Amino acid sequence: MKKDEKLGIVYAGLSYLLWGLFPLYWKLLKQVPAYEILANRIFWSFLFMLGFLLVTKKWSLFRQTFRQLIQQPKMGLTLFFASVLISANWFLYIWAVNQNHIIETSLGYYINPLVSVLLGVLILKEKLSKAQVVSFLLALTGVLILTISYGKFPWVALGLAVTFGLYGLAKKVVKVESATGLTLETLLITPFSLLFLLYLNSNGELMLFHQSVATDLLLIGGGIVTAVPLLYFAKGAQRIPLYMIGFLQYVTPTMSLLIGIFIYHEPFSTIKFISFTFIWAALCVFSLSQIRFFHRNGKNPKRKSEIPVEN
Repeated sequence: MKKDEKLGIVYAGLSYLLWGLFPLYWKLLKQVPAYEILANRIFWSFLFMLGFLLVTKKWSLFRQTFRQLIQQPKMGLTLFFASVLISANWFLYIWAVNQNHIIETSLGYYINPLVSVLLGVLILKEKLSKAQVVSFLLALTGVLILTISYGKFPWVALGLAVTFGLYGLAKKVVKVESATGLTLETLLITPFSLLFLLYLNSNGELMLFHQSVATDLLLIGGGIVTAVPLLYFAKGAQRIPLYMIGFLQYVTPTMSLLIGIFIYHEPFSTIKFISFTFIWAALCVFSLSQIRFFHRNGKNPKRKSEIPVEN
């Protein structure tokens, strides 16, 4: 393994490790409504990324891309759609964590790769391989076991997987450099966030700058913790093959699962274990089929533009 590839694994692994720790961070803000956490996260992420672009001298690229959005309304609308989707994903995740559904969020990000492929079939008319069909059937079995056993569909998990999957499709249409993309996405939704924060303030409901210093720092810091893993991921994705990223991405939901069980003591019954076992089996089949595909075709793709913005 080359030195550059090892460094890529460190960067990508660190990004997924940080994303996996997100439940611990958002739990520190459980006294703040999820909608206010989201509004703050969007606004402070935008300010942090704006500063990052200035420091790293990527401002000209940002301006150039912004002009493209204005000149090409379809591109602008697609990126706005992506902004709405990732905002919905963030909100659902924060709400779920603070409502003690951490295990279900892990399920959502476990099945996300499979949902993304299914969306590709439904929307982009892509074809499924035999291994992918087997993966879907195994995952579907796991979800059905949960639904039948508890009499409730795991809508949080599906909501996270679908919003993130659709977000990924939108990002395929609009290929933008990762740092510039996050800045633009937060820029497009920031006016709504600011208006909402002003509305909360006018009603005396705003918690930012009206509670403790610790709460203020955590709300502001939400912008930083959103951006940092993304920047690490971008560095890692340029250095390692896509199939390695495919394996590393399961670090995040695995950490969330362990945090939910062992730190916050969410119930993990035998039925849930059986359900997750089917889903893990599905992911094993899916991942191995991807590796075989890349080796058989002599491909070593790097993920340069399709950068996730998790959790």
